[in-house]
Amino acid sequence: MKIPIGILGATGIVGQKYINRLASHPLFEIVYLAASEHSAGKTYEEAVIGRWHEDIPIPKKIASLLVYPLAENCQAISRCRLLFSALDNEAAIIFEPYFANIGFAIVSNASWGRKEADIPIIIPEINADHLSIIPIQQKNRSWKGFIVAKPCCTVQSYLIALGILHKKFVLEKIFVTSFQSLSGAGWPGIAAIDILDNIIPFIRGEEEKCEEEPLKILGSIGSSSIIKNNQICISSHCNRVPVLNGHLSCVSFSLKDKNVTKKDLLNTWASAPKGLIHYTESEDRPQPRKDKDRGLGMTISIGRLRTCPLLDFRLVTLSHNTVRGAAGGGVLTAELLLSKGLI
Repeated sequence: MKIPIGILGATGIVGQKYINRLASHPLFEIVYLAASEHSAGKTYEEAVIGRWHEDIPIPKKIASLLVYPLAENCQAISRCRLLFSALDNEAAIIFEPYFANIGFAIVSNASWGRKEADIPIIIPEINADHLSIIPIQQKNRSWKGFIVAKPCCTVQSYLIALGILHKKFVLEKIFVTSFQSLSGAGWPGIAAIDILDNIIPFIRGEEEKCEEEPLKILGSIGSSSIIKNNQICISSHCNRVPVLNGHLSCVSFSLKDKNVTKKDLLNTWASAPKGLIHYTESEDRPQPRKDKDRGLGMTISIGRLRTCPLLDFRLVTLSHNTVRGAAGGGVLTAELLLSKGLI
């Protein structure tokens, strides 16, 4: 029997991506949708008229589901026990604790929880052990449920590649410049007159996320909180570029082990779970248009690995920001929660 689930913020870009990834999922069944007052009271199909952004039609069994207001928890309580939150940060900081308090497991896409010392930022292939903070979180906050956060979509574009290396060789310094796609700004996003024929070298809050979140993800569990790994130094530049989907990062990094070779790094990535990493020797790849959908958008593409005159090595990484970086990563986290018996 499938696990009944709900989606908060179901009508936005990430919410729509959740709809498509979960509509035919073998383990989960969508039974509850919630969104703002503007959408509440409508069928899902009515709520997204003129703003359905997916390439395929709305799944038929979802189109007729009623969208409920976020504050109406009785419908959620009677229908499901796991919620995927695609809410913007302002709504998430109100409603995610509200639902966690009454007993829901929540997989959050919002940034507020990533800053909380007892809410884990989970990349399943990197720090699944951080789920052990959940009982501490529940005790700290007197919640019946819990919240697990996903990383910033930009962080996932490069930290999966580096996190795998860190387990074996230990990271010391990271210098990263990201080129972030338009879908990362949500809908309606950036005005065309600002981004066409242009690059915007500033995204509010992104550089801070890229410098702080990896330290928590690569940290350890303390008695009452997650202890950040302050042995790693990170410097980040974030740019918005006129690309629809796919966040690309140019990264230089140094390792504690100074005897590591390029072959060692490639062998380490080759031992990662199947489909997680794709390394290409092509000198002009990865590219968003050609590589973002690899592995149904869940694969991290890596290229141009070479030595670095400033640090030890440099490379280019790419991930699909609304799939691996958002809804797809959220579904993978929920599958991990289920496998651990937490939902």
